[in-house]
Amino acid sequence: MESSGISRGARALVIGVAIAALVVAVHSVVSQLSAPKVFDADDTEIAVEAGDRFSVRVEDDPAGRYHWIIAPPRPDPGVLAAAGAREVPGGAAPSGSGPARYLDFEAVRAGRTDLRLLRCRSCATGAEEPGARTLNFRVTVG
Repeated sequence: MESSGISRGARALVIGVAIAALVVAVHSVVSQLSAPKVFDADDTEIAVEAGDRFSVRVEDDPAGRYHWIIAPPRPDPGVLAAAGAREVPGGAAPSGSGPARYLDFEAVRAGRTDLRLLRCRSCATGAEEPGARTLNFRVTVG
């Protein structure tokens, strides 16, 4: 048998490194494809599949003591479930004027529902207040 000049140990090392690189590349692609979709305040139509997780990115205003709530009428819980909220440090909202808050949701099963978000200070009163803002979304789960 002819020798190629590469020792068996070196060949095994090269194969091992190639396999590791392939695993890292596949993991990266899968992570990008399975990352939650992010919709902005102006994306009034949201289409996702059952089981998908997605976020709505809104401008945060902690200094003004405003916060975002899911306002009545609440979405159909059989179609859409709230899954929390988070702020991304250093992340800017699409308007560029403040930090971004991500409101997370999970598409439960196929159907259609409305999602209404309200930015307010004292949301419990239900009264309109200066600086309040409403966002409306139509969510279709396929």
